Amino acid sequence: MEVKIGIQHAPRELVVDTSETAEAVEKMVSDAVGSEGVLALTDSKGRKIIVPASRIAYVEIGGALAGQVGFRS
Repeated sequence: MEVKIGIQHAPRELVVDTSETAEAVEKMVSDAVGSEGVLALTDSKGRKIIVPASRIAYVEIGGALAGQVGFRS
C-alpha cells in the first residue's frame, strides 16, 4: 500500500510503500495526531519512517494504479 505524507514547510511529499492495511495506517495517523506524538511507519524494506504529528499537512492512503500504460480518455 502506498502512503503519501505531506509535511508542512517541505517542498516534496514523503512516499512510503508499506504492507500495513489502509485501516491500520488510518488508525496510526489518527492516534498520532490526537496525541500530538509521532507517526511511525515501517516500509516494505523494513525501514522505519518517523514524522512528528504536528508537522503533518495531509496523508493520502491508497495504492497506485498499477499496469496503466498510454493515454486515457
